[in-house]
Formats: sequence, C-alpha cells, structure tokens
Amino acid sequence: MGEELAISLKNVSKCYKRYGRPVDKLKEVLLPGKNYAAEFWALRDIDLEVCIGETVGIIGQNGSGKSTLLQIIAGTLTPTTGTVHVNGRVSALLELGSGFNPEFTGRQNVFFNGRILGLSQQEIEDKFDEIEAFADIGEFIDEPVKTYSSGMIVRLAFAVVANSHPQILIVDEALAVGDIFFQQKCYKYLEKLKSQGTAILFVSHDTQAILRLCERAAILEYGYLTHSGIPSEMVTKYTEIHLSQYSNQLTEKDKTEIEELVEKEISLVNDDIYNSENVILPDEFRCNFPSKHRYGSTVGMIAGIAITNKHGESQTVFSVGEEIILSVKVNSHSIELCPLNIGFQLNDRFGQIIIGTNTSMLSVLLEQDRTGEGFICQFRFKLSIIPQQYTIHVAITEYQNNPKVVYDWINFVQVIDVVADGESKQAGIHFAEIAVISH
Repeated sequence: MGEELAISLKNVSKCYKRYGRPVDKLKEVLLPGKNYAAEFWALRDIDLEVCIGETVGIIGQNGSGKSTLLQIIAGTLTPTTGTVHVNGRVSALLELGSGFNPEFTGRQNVFFNGRILGLSQQEIEDKFDEIEAFADIGEFIDEPVKTYSSGMIVRLAFAVVANSHPQILIVDEALAVGDIFFQQKCYKYLEKLKSQGTAILFVSHDTQAILRLCERAAILEYGYLTHSGIPSEMVTKYTEIHLSQYSNQLTEKDKTEIEELVEKEISLVNDDIYNSENVILPDEFRCNFPSKHRYGSTVGMIAGIAITNKHGESQTVFSVGEEIILSVKVNSHSIELCPLNIGFQLNDRFGQIIIGTNTSMLSVLLEQDRTGEGFICQFRFKLSIIPQQYTIHVAITEYQNNPKVVYDWINFVQVIDVVADGESKQAGIHFAEIAVISH
C-alpha cells in the first residue's frame, strides 16, 4: 500500500498450551525438554495492514481467533511468532468493562482509564463534561461500577475512548450492547473519528455494520485469514461459507416451490389497494415528548402520535412484512403556515434512514377548507425490512420536498421491534395511502 500504515502484522501466530492436568505443567517445568501439553494455535500466519484513516472489518464465527488478534494488536497479548507494528496511540473496546475497577465510581474510572489511554489529568478534567454527557448514565456516574448494567459499562467505556481522540481504535462487538439510541450515537461518532484520520479495526458478527462502516473487510476462520477484499464481497462470501450446508439440503423441488411462493406473495402485495373510506383511528395518542428531542419554529403543532397495527391497536413489535399505521394528530394552526408538509423517518441503529416520506414528496395537498384546522394524517406501509430495532421520527415543515423551515420536529417518537416470523416472503416497501381526517 502506498499510504502510511497504522497497523502492520507479518506472519503473526499465537499458540496456547493445553494441559490435561495441572500437575502436567509442573512436570514440564521440572523436566525440561519433555512436552506434556497439547498445542492449540489460535492464529496462524496472519498478514494484515491497516492504513491511517482506514476502517477495516473482521468477520468470523466465535472461536475463529478474532479476540486473540485484537488483543495482540492492542498489546495485551504477545504473539508466539511474527511481528506487530503499531503506529500511533491505541484505544481499545474489547471485553466489557476491561480496564474498569468495579469498586471505583464511574467518575473515578474515567480519570483512571483516561490516564491509561495517555491523557493528562488536565485533559481529562477539560473533557469530563463531554464524557459524562456522551455516556448519559445520570447519577450513576458517582456510583461504583459494580452496580452498573453491561449497557452502562459500554456507555462509559465508549465515552472515555471516544474522547481520548485515538489514532487507532479497536472495537470488538462492544456496540452490540446498549439501546438503539446509544448505538446510533456511537456509529455517528465513529464516522467522525474516520473523518479525522483515525484508523479503526472493527470486529462484529453484524454484517450490516461491516457494510456501513468499513472500506475493507477480512474473514477469519479457524485462526487463518482466509479472504480479504471490499466489504460487500466479503459479507457475501461469509454468508456463502456458513449457509452452504443448509442450501445443499434443499432439493430442486423445494427451491422451485419457494420461488413460486415468493412470486405469488409479491404480486398480491403489489395488487393490494387500500380504501380511504375504511380508515381506522387509534384509540389513543401519545402526547408527551421530551423537550431535548423536539425543536422547530412552531413547537406544539404536533398534538399527538400513535403507532398501531392495521386494526388500530397500539403495537411496538411487528413481524417482517406486517402493516403499520403511523397517525399524526395536528393541532389547529395559522392559515399563513399552509399548506403543511407532514412526514416521518424510520431509522436503523446506525441512524440511517430506512423508510421516509412526506406529504409533499407524495403530492398530497390538504383540502383548502381544512388548512387552518386540526386533522389527523395517517401513513400506512408494510415493514418489509430486516429484523431489528428502529426509531421513528416525525416532523411538520413548510410544504417543499427540501424544506428550509421546520415547524415541529420530534426525534425518537417510538422504538419499534421488527421480528422474523418465518412466513413473510415480501421484498420492498409498499406505500398504500395517506388519509387526512378532520377532527
């Protein structure tokens, strides 16, 4: 590579000795030259380079050697053979709470960990408010870490590491813990570190995270680095490797039947038309939202929001392909603001917009005799998306595709879970209709 290297591994291997009995280790010490242990090679002949400012993903099953590899790069393990060169200050998120003293408070551990990461006492003091805000664990900052949940530990650990401004960051599945709001914040911060030139080595089972963050990816199998390349190809390869055994069990008849079912389901979805006369209103609306999640020039225009199933029943867990109804209740408003543009976003844990639209994009112009009154706007669509958690965000703006004026915007209206039920065959999003209902 022509670029300056942040990490360079050449022929790195790691061997562990396994003793059948504790006394065998003593015998080996007392009787040199005789081997009483079985050798286990966690890593074999690893060659890996990561350039400054590059993000590289490592994919592999449990037991493939990922954690061993990261510990060697972080300097907490010594390789049996090979050379390791690291150019820059390394910060690592490996095991939950690694480096934290469980008897110390969160505040004490911030200062303790910060010094380990190379920050001066003054630097930690200057950054402490930012670290505390990022972790967002409230009064627990002054409680012993042993009282923390795993999610709180990750929050604090990530906050310290992120604010140490590392030149090299190593992340091992840490972001799989914690709620979706914190995950979105973490991924946003990783993007910021990337833009600042931080080299990131990212290990995860989450292939979507690999695709989202990484410029390159590598597959680790049984201690060997078997494949390396662009993330999309590596994710495909990894899936092929570990799903081939199942696909081989399918007969040609099975495959044909599956294809026919998928085609039938998609055609039914495409032909599905909603009747605006059969509008189902929710029983109740959520009206109270934290001020920190809300902004706009006319805050309060959104009177309430309801998330329901197709029967109008409140629901937060949906199956893949299931219909969801988002109802936005709008307060009476000034005629000068009309026409309004009402819209929503559904974001994944990375903060990416998975589904999003508004009345302007869909060319829905509210009736002129209702423009200053209150009404309900309903969005109906099918959740033909991968199973995971999503956040819903709702807004009212000026009536343009790219509005410059926001009247009322509410972030994190609701978290919904999309789960696999094994029945849905649909692919793609189907927007059926928007219904506007007067009070």
